[in-house]
Amino acid sequence: MRAPTLVSLSGFYAILISLITLNIQSSIAADYISYTNSDGETLQLDTNREPSLYTRDYGDCQGDSVITVTRFDAAYYKDNMTITFHLGGYTAVANESVMMYIGVYAYGENRFNLTFDPCFANIRSMCPINASVPIEGNGIIPIAPADVAGIPDIALSIPDFEGQAILRIFGNSTQSQIACYSAVLTNGHTFSHPAAVGSTVGVFVAVAFISSIATAIYGQGLQETRKHYAHSLSIFVVFSVLQHVFYTGALSMNFPSALPAFWSNFAWASGLIHSAAMQNSINQFVGNDRGNISSLGSATSGETAVNLGGGYSLSSIYKRTVEKRDIINSTSGFSWYGNVVDPGLPLPGNYSSFAGTLAELHIPASNAFLTGLVWLLILVAIMVGFVVVLKTLLEILAASKIMKTDRLTFFRRHWIYCAGVVVLRLCFIAFFMMTFLSLFQFTIGGGSGVLAIAGLVFALFLIGMLGISAYALWYRLSGQRLRSDRDRLQLKSNLSWTRASTVGAAEDPRKTIASLPWRHLYFKDSLERPHVHDDDDYLIKFGWLSARFRRSKWWFFAAWLIYEFGRACFYGAAAGSPLTQVFGLLAWEILSLFAIIVMRPFESNRLNMLMVYFLGFSKVASVALCSAFDPRFGLERILTTVIGIVIIVIQGILIICMMIAVVVGAVSSWMSVRRHKENFHPTSLANTRTKYFAHIEQKATDKPLLKPQPVRQPSASEEPKEPYFSVTDVRRQTKIEDEDPQNENKLGADEDLRTSVDANRTLQSRPQSRAPSMRSRNSISNLPYGARRHRASWSTKDFASAEYDPEQIPSGMQSRMSIDSFRDTNRDSIGTPSRKRASSLRQSWTNDPSLVDIANAPIDHPSTSYRSRHRASQSMSQTQLQSRYVAEEEPTEIRPSTGAH
Repeated sequence: MRAPTLVSLSGFYAILISLITLNIQSSIAADYISYTNSDGETLQLDTNREPSLYTRDYGDCQGDSVITVTRFDAAYYKDNMTITFHLGGYTAVANESVMMYIGVYAYGENRFNLTFDPCFANIRSMCPINASVPIEGNGIIPIAPADVAGIPDIALSIPDFEGQAILRIFGNSTQSQIACYSAVLTNGHTFSHPAAVGSTVGVFVAVAFISSIATAIYGQGLQETRKHYAHSLSIFVVFSVLQHVFYTGALSMNFPSALPAFWSNFAWASGLIHSAAMQNSINQFVGNDRGNISSLGSATSGETAVNLGGGYSLSSIYKRTVEKRDIINSTSGFSWYGNVVDPGLPLPGNYSSFAGTLAELHIPASNAFLTGLVWLLILVAIMVGFVVVLKTLLEILAASKIMKTDRLTFFRRHWIYCAGVVVLRLCFIAFFMMTFLSLFQFTIGGGSGVLAIAGLVFALFLIGMLGISAYALWYRLSGQRLRSDRDRLQLKSNLSWTRASTVGAAEDPRKTIASLPWRHLYFKDSLERPHVHDDDDYLIKFGWLSARFRRSKWWFFAAWLIYEFGRACFYGAAAGSPLTQVFGLLAWEILSLFAIIVMRPFESNRLNMLMVYFLGFSKVASVALCSAFDPRFGLERILTTVIGIVIIVIQGILIICMMIAVVVGAVSSWMSVRRHKENFHPTSLANTRTKYFAHIEQKATDKPLLKPQPVRQPSASEEPKEPYFSVTDVRRQTKIEDEDPQNENKLGADEDLRTSVDANRTLQSRPQSRAPSMRSRNSISNLPYGARRHRASWSTKDFASAEYDPEQIPSGMQSRMSIDSFRDTNRDSIGTPSRKRASSLRQSWTNDPSLVDIANAPIDHPSTSYRSRHRASQSMSQTQLQSRYVAEEEPTEIRPSTGAH
């Protein structure tokens, strides 16, 4: 065979390239359309591009429609001002000419409507409709800007656009509606992202679960383990937050579309997860008796909705001039469409009550109870399996010497008990969910089998959980007496409520804003048993109920069950009475919030902050705002959407706070399980770890932490303060000895010298050593009543003036004798009464004759000019008396008078 030449090969490649290029051009031509805008520019538009507005799922809004629609979708393209529609179905009518009406409603108002004859729109399968011809119609209808002037631009970008597209078909022979279908409108933007948001929240829930389990099984002693377990983030608190967010949609209100979309991200935490296989099985069990959700305000698919979209007017439809709308292009590759809704779901675009919230999950309201029950049983089986796997893994690690054999001994020895505790704890967490779903099933009705199971589950949870709680209380309180003391409830500046009896005396009273009278009820234990937190027997039996609460509020688990049961009654049993439900629940939440704030039951500050304040405020605010959604209030749908966004913000902040608490709880749990390690990593948290352990010990006492008062350090220039007092005035009163005629002249010169004070004298700088009143000698006397004063001391000049030789007087006598002694002795010689001297002095005098002569010598008295029967009161200036210094005292000399008598 001859080898191919170069020319033949090049020709082959040219043909191949030409074919490929032709195929690419044909594919481009098939995927794009040309459009010339108002500016004359030609644009290439993708035929499968996302429309500005388009329909999703649809449902039958007339129970006896003679046309069964198997496909209904419409889309609005703003870029080329066209509407694309697809319609498919069949009918049993032999021959009927029809008129079609499409209305677009946004936020409760008619924004666009189009009435046309299918014969004028080139829909041949409906011109007329015939039972032998399947209905098939599609096309692109150009519209003018005036046709969509009622649709604002914000509607094309706002999340969860609230709108409906309603297709009505009228028979010309009877001029009556023979078919009605409603589809929900969307712009593609939504708050519903279960895959992303739900998965992210699920990771945080898993972290919280691991942290809680780790602190519960780690440790040697039950009491120490309880302290650290109480400060880890409770999985019970996490699920309470998530269930609150989702079950807000159980109120029988007409919600804006944004709220059910947002709540759908947290439905998995409430036991409502859509599974097509599960829903098909439940549908077979439920049968055709699906209850009555119309009593909740929902418009059920497959039933006649009289006022859907505000109703219609036949006269306006048939009197309207029908314009011919030519189809400029046909397409069958449109992918932006929905499906017919499942039986039991409300009409698409209707978000009333719990049925509208569940419709976002594609779960009928009649299946909600069984769906939650099945997923709860699955979760229980998973958790029991987790305990078994954990036990097996720990034993393998211990046997292979990877883990020390004495680690986690309590869990490894009592793993069956731990599995039972896990099941009971799950039932405690799911108490509200199951009681509410049971009561909700009773409200909407259903088959006898479903109602029987709902009654059994309701009884098990109500009697079982309340019975266990009552037994836990009786087990501890039996033998105790209930006491009641008067007290006051104080509102502190940090918005916390505290009983006055628990406030220390050192606390600043200005921190109290207001107070109310209160009664403190408590049980007095006559057996003096240890507290429940210190009782190993009670911790083993009921620690799964009481371990996280304060010492004084260990019984709070019973109060919480009562509170949750009240919520379940309002949500489930009162679902058929919207106003009673919402306002009764609002009052219940407000009273409960007030009581829980007063108690602050959790030992951990994080749990109190998250569970009491953030969750409590979110519950009250959400219910209060949702009360505005009742249709009887006539609130505009745009305003209800704004309120819905506010609710999303409040609950979104709550979710973020919960995530932060999970992260902080994970760090604190890591510290707890590493509490026996001296070296802690990271080292930057070593001081925080020490403070955290001290905080745990202090909170375990359930006593307020008294902050030490700051000690004021004096400055360098400031002198230390000492005790002092000031005297502003000194007065001397007349004494009895002043009136004695024999004592009037005794100390004339001495008294003048001692009582004369210079008011202008500058005080010395010596520190004050005694009080100012002590410096007044006139006010000092230790003499008994009626006694006479004597001269204070002698001086050598006194002896010189008396012409006695000082050398004859012993030195000891010179310092001890006084002139008064000589006067007394002299007076004794003439018979005047005198005081007796000490025996030692009398002996000294009698042994020395010269001293006897001195004593008998006469003493000159002062002149009468010194007499003062009534001395004037003397006062000193306040400046001198308040001075911190006193002048140095100079020795005074008392000279005897030399005048003759």
